[in-house]
Amino acid sequence: MAWYPGATRMELQPESDSQHAIRPTQFIMHSIAAPWDEKRMYEYWRDSTNLESHFGLDYDGSIGQFIGTETRADANYRANERPDGTGAVSIETASNLKHTDAWTPEQMEQLIRLGVWLHQRHGIPLRICRTASDPGFGYHRLHSDWAVSGTDCPGDARVKQFREVVFPGIVARANGNTSPVEEEDMTPEQAKQLTNLDKRVSDLHKVLVPYMGWQYKGKGKVDAWALLNNLSAQITAQTAAIKALAGQLGDDVDTAAVVAAVEKAISDAVVKVSVDVTGPTNS
Repeated sequence: MAWYPGATRMELQPESDSQHAIRPTQFIMHSIAAPWDEKRMYEYWRDSTNLESHFGLDYDGSIGQFIGTETRADANYRANERPDGTGAVSIETASNLKHTDAWTPEQMEQLIRLGVWLHQRHGIPLRICRTASDPGFGYHRLHSDWAVSGTDCPGDARVKQFREVVFPGIVARANGNTSPVEEEDMTPEQAKQLTNLDKRVSDLHKVLVPYMGWQYKGKGKVDAWALLNNLSAQITAQTAAIKALAGQLGDDVDTAAVVAAVEKAISDAVVKVSVDVTGPTNS
C-alpha cells in the first residue's frame, strides 16, 4: 500500500488490511457536506459507517489518509474496484452542509499537490476521465457509475474550480511549472494549451532557424539568437490564437481539427506549432 507523504496517517482498521488491493487509475474528488477536519472524518469512518475515502481534507489544507492508495476504499460505487483490479483514489473535502461552497485556496493547493503525487506514484494520466472507467481525474458527480443513486457532489462552485484551477494546476505542476495557479479567466483548455507552449519555448529556435534560414537563403548566415529576440511576439500571437480557439474545445476534442485551426490562426506569426490538447495518455 502507498501513503502520501503530505498527509497525516490515520489508518482505518480492519479495512486497511482486509479490503482488496487495487491498481489506482483515477482520482475522484468529493465534498463531504459537513465542515469537518480530517480527524472528525476519520472518527466518522471508524465509528459510524462501513464506508470510507482514502483521504480527508480540511478547509485549512490539512489532510489525513485513512487507507493506502493501493487498497480499495468505498466512496466511489463502481469505481471503487473493477473486475480488472483497477480502482479510484478518493478524497472527501470539508464543505458546508449542502456542499455548495467553494474550496478554499488551501484546499485547492493541497488537491493540486496530491494530484501531482498520484500522477507520479501511480501513473494516473493527466486528463479528465472521459468515461466512468477511463483513467484520469474527476469529481464525484462527473459519471453516474461513481454514485449509487446519482449525486450533486460537489456543488457547482467546486466543479468550476476543478475545471478552471485544480485540474489545470495539476497538469502544470506535473509538467514542471511551479508558478502558483490563480483563479482568473483561464479555462482548463487554455491552461493545458499554455502549459504545452511553455514546455516548447526552449525549443522554439529549432523551429525558427530552419524556417527563417529558408527565407534568408543566400543572404548570409542566420543568427539563431537574433531570431530569438522575436519570441515575445511569437508567443503573444500563439496565445491569442489559443484563447480564440478555447470556445471550440470540450470533453471530446478533435485534436487534428484543433491543430489545423491553430496553425491557420497563427500563420502570420511564422512559427508552426503542434498542439496536444489531450495531454499525456499513458494509462
